[in-house]
Amino acid sequence: MSDFRYDELVQKALISVVREVLEDVAKNGLSDNHHFYIRFRTDHPRTKIPSYLKKQYPEEIMIVLQHQFWNLKTYADRFSVDLSFNGCQETLTIPFSSLTAFVDPSVKFALQFTPSFESDGSPDTGNRETRKTEVEHESESDDGKIISFDSFRKK
Repeated sequence: MSDFRYDELVQKALISVVREVLEDVAKNGLSDNHHFYIRFRTDHPRTKIPSYLKKQYPEEIMIVLQHQFWNLKTYADRFSVDLSFNGCQETLTIPFSSLTAFVDPSVKFALQFTPSFESDGSPDTGNRETRKTEVEHESESDDGKIISFDSFRKK
């Protein structure tokens, strides 16, 4: 029997919404009054931001995509965008797995995420795939030892 990780499935579905919206904006620009507040983890190992921003915001930062942003590009696992900070144009690369919030206040739309990642930036799956079969010595029988295999026991 399979264990469904609904939380992970929902997270992936919500990220695909953000990806699709950003892809559309990259192609067509923003329409009407749409603009986005995007919060993400700066301590995610694959987040690329200028060091002075990382120092100022060691865990999380919010950016705004509204009037002054350039070169928005989307990829399967991340997006990049140029923004202006203190008069300097900087490129930020933001993995979707680092997102904590995506808000479009013009239509009162908001998504919240719970980022969970390994030190290499890969999503944290709770090591479900790497669970190892446990061998337990349960009792002794006539011929010595009985070994039982208690595989994939929930902890």
